[in-house]
Amino acid sequence: MSERSLPVDNPFVDPSIHETPSALQGEATLFVAEDASLTLGADSLIILDDRFVHREAANCCGLLPTRSKTTHSIPHYNILDASLDDLELTIQHALPTSKTSCRPSTISYTLIDKSSINAAKSWLAKLLDLAYGNSQRNKRIKVLVNPFGGQGAARKLYASEVEPLLRAAGCEIDAQETTHSGHAVEIARQLNVDAYDVVACASGDGLPHEVFNGLAQQQKPRRALRKVAVVQLPCGSGNAMSINLNGTNSPSFAALAIVKGLRTPLDLMAVTQGEKMYWSFLSQAVGIIADCDLGTENMRWMGSARFTVGILTRLLGKTVYPAELAVKVDIDDKQAIKAAYSHVRSQREDVSGRREWEAHQDLDGDKHDSLPALQYGSVLQDVPSDWEKASLPTLGNFYCGNMAYMSPDTPFFAAALPSDNHIDMVNVDGAIPRLKALDMILAVEQNKMFDMDVVNYRKVSAYRISPKLRPGQKVGYISIDGEKVPFEPFQVEIVGGLGTVLSRNGAVYEFEGPK
Repeated sequence: MSERSLPVDNPFVDPSIHETPSALQGEATLFVAEDASLTLGADSLIILDDRFVHREAANCCGLLPTRSKTTHSIPHYNILDASLDDLELTIQHALPTSKTSCRPSTISYTLIDKSSINAAKSWLAKLLDLAYGNSQRNKRIKVLVNPFGGQGAARKLYASEVEPLLRAAGCEIDAQETTHSGHAVEIARQLNVDAYDVVACASGDGLPHEVFNGLAQQQKPRRALRKVAVVQLPCGSGNAMSINLNGTNSPSFAALAIVKGLRTPLDLMAVTQGEKMYWSFLSQAVGIIADCDLGTENMRWMGSARFTVGILTRLLGKTVYPAELAVKVDIDDKQAIKAAYSHVRSQREDVSGRREWEAHQDLDGDKHDSLPALQYGSVLQDVPSDWEKASLPTLGNFYCGNMAYMSPDTPFFAAALPSDNHIDMVNVDGAIPRLKALDMILAVEQNKMFDMDVVNYRKVSAYRISPKLRPGQKVGYISIDGEKVPFEPFQVEIVGGLGTVLSRNGAVYEFEGPK
């Protein structure tokens, strides 16, 4: 093996025109064969290899053949694992096969002699540092697969698109299928939280909802919710969690995002209804959203399009959903919400990627292992005197949430953040003219709904809503995290930073915010 240098500031320069006394030049380039080098670029691994020489290119006159090297680059984000076994150097990475899928792929080289081993070990350590940053390597993952999710495709999607990537990244996997509704609650309630770093749900949004509630039923619930990150592998019909945190609706790209994911605190919302109490991580809906979600089960064959068809039908029909509402309002001015969102987002982006941010610090210690007491009590108690109260006989839509997207193309909560101690509340009161209704559908997809004059957008700490059946209506719908609950009054309050998830950047959702 000849030993050559490669200028660190320009990894695309042909190394054959330089010389070096070492296999590792400037700790950035490793020469792994007679005509091959690996360079750690700013954000990619650069591979220069004479095995990919092309002799078919011609010079500018088309007379003489030219000898050109093929340079390959692999983003550090796509590097899954790397190892050295004797003289065999192996790099596992995620190879995109389309805009919606990737698969594990392997690059390997045999070092020419043992004199390069120490340099190779040092270089590999730096590669993995760049590939993972502050993300935990070799995560221990409890995978829950809902075999009925995604119209029965979840099992196949997990086996073909997810598991190979997790194994290539060196993750420890313990996979289990759920067998009935509520099974994930039972599993999470009994889970040994010291044995796992992540619970990954190969499902829609229903299993993450169950897992959060199961962890909240452990003997030390706050410790359980802090210690284990809950994530979604999008294998269902509703994949809002993955879209918000991973920026993708693809199972394989979501698996890569989880491998590289950073621990992120997530506000949870305590819901009381009758004598029951449970936790919501995503949304609560009364009116058109709940109606379209739960009232269109017979249209599941349409996929996500059923929501659009359902909303359009009800908007054009000027359907209303009467209710009584009481709210603890924090910010009710849209410009003030924009300013607050921009301020917090800029602060978060400054610390994005750090190992932990301060929101989890106050959850340490045995004295904090129990769940916090609810600040505003339950739905069975009197409404606090300082809440704003309103009768809404012509309510069109009422939707509250903790994440920006409710489906791939619908950024409903433009100012949502993973942990800002607020619930984002959107409601539309009164029947909307048909043309305005069509404008609203387009506005949601274009992230312009926030500024529409018919949309009331507020940041709140808590609320209580008492829905009513309109004359002639026989069935009413309430959706909590996409799941149907009884059609009766319920109360919700925010509990800051109680849950833990993984996200691509560790600070904000994969969404630009209000424009």
